[in-house]
Amino acid sequence: MPVSETKRRNNDKYNASCDRIVIQPKKAIGAEIRAAAAASGQSLQGWILQACAERIARDGAKTE
Repeated sequence: MPVSETKRRNNDKYNASCDRIVIQPKKAIGAEIRAAAAASGQSLQGWILQACAERIARDGAKTE
């Protein structure tokens, strides 16, 4: 089913506001990360972003 022009435009606008960060862990580590996210009931992206936020808060890093 084709995506409407309005939906495509809104997706493009949202994606323009996002940053893209790619990680490539070894398969075993990736599996551990996925399992930890699933065990916590979070999406993989949500789990990783929460882990990063907690590390930033713990280390006292300055963010915008």
